[in-house]
Amino acid sequence: MTAARGEEGLDTGRWSERVAASGGGARLGREEEIGAAMRRCHRHQDMINGQDRLAVDTGLQHWQVSNALPHEAFLPYMGERRALRDIKNFACAPSLTCAISKKNFASTLESKPQTSHQDAHIGKENQYKAHVPLPMSSNYSNICGEKDVNGTVVDEVEEMQKNHDLKDAQVKMEDHVTISFPDIDSGDLYNPLAAVTYVEDIYTFYRKIEVTGCVSPDYMSHQFDINEKMRAILIDWLIEVHYKFELMDETLFLTVNILDRFLARKTVVRKKLQLVGVTALLLACKYEEVCVPVVEDLILISDKAYTREEILEMERLMVNTLQFNLSVPTPYVFLRRFLKAAASDKKVTVCATIYATNICKSKSHCSHGAAISYYQNQLELLSFFIIELCLVEYKMLKFHPSLLAAAAIFTSQCTLRGHKYWTKTSEMHTTYSEDKLLDCCRLLVDIHQKSGTGKLTGVHRKYSTFKYGFAAKTEPAEFLLDTNL
Repeated sequence: MTAARGEEGLDTGRWSERVAASGGGARLGREEEIGAAMRRCHRHQDMINGQDRLAVDTGLQHWQVSNALPHEAFLPYMGERRALRDIKNFACAPSLTCAISKKNFASTLESKPQTSHQDAHIGKENQYKAHVPLPMSSNYSNICGEKDVNGTVVDEVEEMQKNHDLKDAQVKMEDHVTISFPDIDSGDLYNPLAAVTYVEDIYTFYRKIEVTGCVSPDYMSHQFDINEKMRAILIDWLIEVHYKFELMDETLFLTVNILDRFLARKTVVRKKLQLVGVTALLLACKYEEVCVPVVEDLILISDKAYTREEILEMERLMVNTLQFNLSVPTPYVFLRRFLKAAASDKKVTVCATIYATNICKSKSHCSHGAAISYYQNQLELLSFFIIELCLVEYKMLKFHPSLLAAAAIFTSQCTLRGHKYWTKTSEMHTTYSEDKLLDCCRLLVDIHQKSGTGKLTGVHRKYSTFKYGFAAKTEPAEFLLDTNL
């Protein structure tokens, strides 16, 4: 009957068998109860630290007093153990500092296994709690919130664990709360040319390689016979040629890109500069257009300054210099995508009605649908007008194509609305916040103000026509020039 000190804790299997054999409700013999208590004490000694050992000894003393047993009854089972009075552990002794505070109890539980052998043992002996009281010290009471020892320790732990899990779930829910953005491609699900399935992958790739299509913003310093003013004159002339030939928008942006990349790698004399521009237009037409202008048309438009052989020879030189790399993302491809994001804004309906009403001077002239269509059309035309002005300006080469496109749309929205406006949807698709666009936008407003003056007014005259919605006559957003915004 006596439990050896070397046993590994309490033999719960044998204890359960003995409880079952006793009929579940019969009181165990005094000697068996004493042996069970001692085995439980030995088990507690193996599992808990020094402070908890004091709690167990105090519980044992409490059990002894409550059952009115003489101290000598424990001697056969204690062996070489020191007497409780020798280590000064009495029921009325001052409690030691609690090893685990209530505040950190939940975190302590989290780092330990949920089910221990001690919990299993308490659960199995719960029906005998009236006969074999559990050891309980003042420290243990502090940990458990000074509750009754009769099975409430497990309930307290489970309740605190549930509260802890509930708080964790609430935090996780808060972390997963995201802002819902409108699907800007929902209207093109059945349009195979829109490539809705992988359009995001396309533009992710564009952003990665857009730097390969950029040139150094000071490449003109390596040219000895031409300068940035000559470049501006050439591009202003190419914009007029592009307009007369009624070419696609993509062609114009690719023409300027080919021109800059070639001039950044090769030195060109002044008399050959127009030849480089005409050949760049020819290459862009071959890449983008369905009906390509013939070489003779380009000779005529350049007032027969060059021959057919000179144009074809320059074409070979340019494609070899650029290593036949004509597939580069220009501001045009980003502008189209970002305009689609700007048009998906729900607030555009209200603004469109107000803007169209102000233009028409009467609500009766503009229906709801017509107002939205008119606003979106004006936003697109004004954005293209602003970004084409950037093609002429040499100083705008320091900005990436995606940044130019986003800044052009932001400036256009501010111009039409009369205040700063940039939605979360636009910010998500462009990857540019309002603060990142302000520096570029101030330059765009300054260029817009000067677009109708000076000698290079090709873009301003183009967008002053009915075909382009008189976008050039829109008042610039001068409030963006304020550095205090």
